[in-house]
Amino acid sequence: MKNKSPEDVLQRHTVPIHAWDFHYEYLNELKALTADLKKVREISNEFAWNKKKLDIEERIKDEVVVITDLDLKIVFASSGIKKMTGYKEEEILGKTPRMFQGPATSKKDLKEISEAVKLQVPFEKTLENYRKNGQTYKCRINGFPVFNLKGEMSHFIAFEKQDISA
Repeated sequence: MKNKSPEDVLQRHTVPIHAWDFHYEYLNELKALTADLKKVREISNEFAWNKKKLDIEERIKDEVVVITDLDLKIVFASSGIKKMTGYKEEEILGKTPRMFQGPATSKKDLKEISEAVKLQVPFEKTLENYRKNGQTYKCRINGFPVFNLKGEMSHFIAFEKQDISA
């Protein structure tokens, strides 16, 4: 067997710094997802949601989850909101989703969403929304009224994803 130089040994057993960066980023995403799920569970338990139809725990992995109260004030946004909009959750709490809309947002689509909210029915729309820096993006929104176990509506929940195909 050939003797190896110290440089050969070191090259074989080193890990690129980039691998650690990805690992660190992945761990941070897992921590954020865990924190998001905990907050959603707290809200759903407090208001006794019928969670079976919502599939939140699966959808929150790939979509941004925004929960509003009956006045459409945001009470929760998953950690992915920052990547999609540039806003941190604490910057949007207590505000309405209208903060993401602007001149390029379809008034017709907004009217249809408003009707769905009034009728307490699900809706799906792709809107031209605005990031914190003013740039627009296509946002696919799948919204649902959320009912408690007594059948009373307590919140709206929206599963949102940037639509890169539109």
